[in-house]
Amino acid sequence: MSIRLTVLVLAALPFAAHAQSQTKAPGALPADINPITLSRLPPPTAADLDEEGQKLLAARSDYKPGPGPTHITIWAPRERNLGIPTGTNSPVGARQFQLAALIGARECDQAYEWSAHEPAGQKQGLEQNVIDVVKFNKSVTGLAEKDATLITFGRAMFRDHRVSSELWAKMVSLYGRQHTVELMTLMTDYFRVGVMLNAVDQHLPPDRPALLPDLKR
Repeated sequence: MSIRLTVLVLAALPFAAHAQSQTKAPGALPADINPITLSRLPPPTAADLDEEGQKLLAARSDYKPGPGPTHITIWAPRERNLGIPTGTNSPVGARQFQLAALIGARECDQAYEWSAHEPAGQKQGLEQNVIDVVKFNKSVTGLAEKDATLITFGRAMFRDHRVSSELWAKMVSLYGRQHTVELMTLMTDYFRVGVMLNAVDQHLPPDRPALLPDLKR
């Protein structure tokens, strides 16, 4: 082998090693991904759900576990009463319901939704300092762990469009899988409706105070 060819081969070795290290084995999945759903959520069993969830799961004889949105919504089906709009009797609790609604409203800057749910949250025991963290986009430092985690989770969903394995695991450890999906459902429902209200330029009724300030992010 010529000297020139030897030099070229040796120079290429680090790049070949790097490329190999960046390539996963065929079919390999991250450790927290279920092989059936190909997501962090496994197919639910009766043991994973509360009594109402078990009945709804049993009624879905056509459900076949697999990838796609159905394996998420089966944890919080549309037939399940999540307590909208007051949060009363919500499976996640009225206080956390209102916090989830406020997170969704803040992330799409929806004043009509916010002006309804800030006072509703106060009635359900949601403290003003927690509300203000969401309202003014403040740091979650100093909040109770469950509140801080839910706010961080919502911000990650809407802003980063990703949730880390660590944050997902923390949500599940604090809320359980079923309530995590229900809280996701509530936040995204209020965000979806809020975007539509923004599109039609929804104004506040004359007797409703404007409670949501503009933010520069």
